[in-house]
Amino acid sequence: MTDTLSPLTATATALSFETQAAGSDPEPLLRPTTSPTPNTTPNPTVLYTAQSGDSLEVVAIHFGVGPEEIVTSLANPEVGFIPPGTPLVIPNRLADVPLSPADKLLPDSELVYSPSAVDFDIAAYLTSANGFLSTYREYLAVDGWLPGSGVVRRIALESSINPRLLLAYIQYKTGWVTGAPLPGVDATYPLGLDDLRYRGLYQQLRLLVQDLDAGYYGWRAGTLTELTFPNGETLRINPALNAGTVALQYHFSRQYNYEEWLEVLDPDTGFIATYENLFGNPWERAAAVEPLFPPLLIQPDLTLPFEVGYLWSMTGGPHPAWEQESALAALDFAPAMDKPGCSESNAWVVAVAPGLIVRSGGGYVILDLDGDGFEQTGWVILYMHIATKDRVPVGKWVDAGEHIGHPSCEGGLATGTHVHIARKYNGEWIGAGGPVPFVLSGWTAHEGDAPYYGTLTKGDQIIISSKVGTRQSQIIRQPDE
Repeated sequence: MTDTLSPLTATATALSFETQAAGSDPEPLLRPTTSPTPNTTPNPTVLYTAQSGDSLEVVAIHFGVGPEEIVTSLANPEVGFIPPGTPLVIPNRLADVPLSPADKLLPDSELVYSPSAVDFDIAAYLTSANGFLSTYREYLAVDGWLPGSGVVRRIALESSINPRLLLAYIQYKTGWVTGAPLPGVDATYPLGLDDLRYRGLYQQLRLLVQDLDAGYYGWRAGTLTELTFPNGETLRINPALNAGTVALQYHFSRQYNYEEWLEVLDPDTGFIATYENLFGNPWERAAAVEPLFPPLLIQPDLTLPFEVGYLWSMTGGPHPAWEQESALAALDFAPAMDKPGCSESNAWVVAVAPGLIVRSGGGYVILDLDGDGFEQTGWVILYMHIATKDRVPVGKWVDAGEHIGHPSCEGGLATGTHVHIARKYNGEWIGAGGPVPFVLSGWTAHEGDAPYYGTLTKGDQIIISSKVGTRQSQIIRQPDE
């Protein structure tokens, strides 16, 4: 493969949005290059329709322009998510750049564990499918022996990835969902993701989720605009795609070189064909629940997650909510301690708003703010590193300020006693410093130069995150907060 842009009969396209929007034939199909160079000469404009989760800054990054170059009728487009369906007029700077295929493969609601999967019973589905996975069992240190459905359910809940997608991927790679294992499937690395640290189905699914998160949330945040294939060749991501499709393009670009990658993405014969054979048309389900983010989405009032009058420190600015590749949706707070490290604390973590406890165990607590009992719908708060002692039970309704439990090091890697707190909306992690910032008792989170760095601001006050709890990171919740 060379760096020249030779026409192909495949599906990587250099978009001419004006022509395509008019319904005429697409531009000649172009091959990826190791170093695409955008055309800086004046180009016609693109008429782009905003999708759920778009923000002005990120759309500008996707199209390779400045936010100030985008023309819109919105009075204040820089604030929050752009309402879905809003027309944006954008300079077409990518006219001569090879782009990934324009086919939208998977709705966002079918990638995240969204309202579309609230009534999906993983165990019942696998029993009816009667494949190898219905008899599969795996031992996990926290849970003991789990059936295949339990492994998939745990991954889906932890990472907030749609279980239909996980099952479709397992079927595509192994055949386990509907039949016997495909020839050559290695039970140690069933998904073919060879890594000594990730053996067995649970760990293999974790690797898959890491890629899906990197693609989905990287596209959401504007930190991902290009695919890199195993042989080093690169391809610009089509700016008109949705995050769910980008997640698939990204994952498979890490597994296959360009020609094979195109085959896997073929909507008629590739992965999506397997998906639809199992679960039907995903866009029909999506129509009932999308957009995931309604117009003018705002966060409800939330308090700081600790009691009034006690000294705490912000030990982590915006950083990943779950796997390291997920959205920078979490903040960390640690109570004042007599000694560093993982010491027992009598400090209380509290409910940031009224809600129903829908999961509790293994170091975590999930608070459902709409109280419907489903963490796939509405606003949901994740607390991590909550000690077993005095931890609030499942099914309890709590009011704002009511005790959740004590901070600790339980439930994952931690270098000191603290609480990790993050938000989801309709199953999607919401970036703490993004277009809908994390606001706690009037303190607004801002991202720093890297994960875990960042600040909280309130008027002219500023708290600077510090992993070791410096004076500038200290915060005391006041009576009016």
